[in-house]
Amino acid sequence: MTAGRFELHPSGTGSFRFVLKAGNHQVILTSQSYASHAAALGGIESVRTNAAVPERFDRRESKAGEPYFVLKAGNGQIIGQSEMYSSAAGMENGILSVARNAPEAELKDLSAS
Repeated sequence: MTAGRFELHPSGTGSFRFVLKAGNHQVILTSQSYASHAAALGGIESVRTNAAVPERFDRRESKAGEPYFVLKAGNGQIIGQSEMYSSAAGMENGILSVARNAPEAELKDLSAS
């Protein structure tokens, strides 16, 4: 199975975002916007650390009733959000995928290109 990958992108006026992709290249987590490259790298490390802690995944539901999750840091700050899922089972699979992929995912820094 192909390993997951973080992709770091510039996002607008001097800010940065990253996504975590599963081995099948599907986005499984999207970050908040970070003011600096260094802060975004810190966010990636925070995802690596917190993805291994089941209690850091907060299961939610959109206004349209679609399940999704956010990953929180130890201080309660949201560091990433999933897509909207069509079922709770799909959301749970997404959580497992983040937990499985994040700790060892390589980093592809697209902000320098």
